[in-house]
Amino acid sequence: MKVLLADDNAERAQAMALILADDPGLTVLLLRDGEALDDAVLAQAPDIVLVDMSRPDRDALDGIRQVTARHPHPIVLFVDEDDPAFMEEAISAGVSSYNVLGVALPDVKPILRAATALFRLHQETRTGLVHAQAKLKERETVDRAKAILIKERRLGEPEAYRWLRRQAMASGKRIADIALAVVRDKEGLRDKEGLREKEGTCQ
Repeated sequence: MKVLLADDNAERAQAMALILADDPGLTVLLLRDGEALDDAVLAQAPDIVLVDMSRPDRDALDGIRQVTARHPHPIVLFVDEDDPAFMEEAISAGVSSYNVLGVALPDVKPILRAATALFRLHQETRTGLVHAQAKLKERETVDRAKAILIKERRLGEPEAYRWLRRQAMASGKRIADIALAVVRDKEGLRDKEGLREKEGTCQ
């Protein structure tokens, strides 16, 4: 596992890197001076990002938001001071694991593994939701297309669906794509008719 370590304290970053280096299964990557977190994630392709702050820094959350938006990764955040409001902001920004450090640095390896597992679960849930929404939208489009065919071709509901299926098989496309074409053709026709009526009214 490649861990990208971003810390505003060079001495503490070095101490954290030494802890991580004890595990042969981890490779530690460091954020270069002046390098944006998003750029580092893109360039170094880590498996997980570890951000360590000496105190809650809301400006630093912008970098985390950019990573979440452009290159989603599990992100572990360590802060020295407890701040419930900041914790909520950090989680909203995309942090998978929020931790308040004590005097001694903890064994971060279990934290990294837990954050990675939580991130994967979240991504799977999000992907499943997007897929379900897409399927629902396709089903609604098919229903709209069937309604158009029933009205214009005087077909029953089963015959309208079979018509869509035959068109899909003949063209090598999905039924949802054929249905979308039927709906768009109907909407285009309505737009043209509306434009004619508007022009006639103006005259």
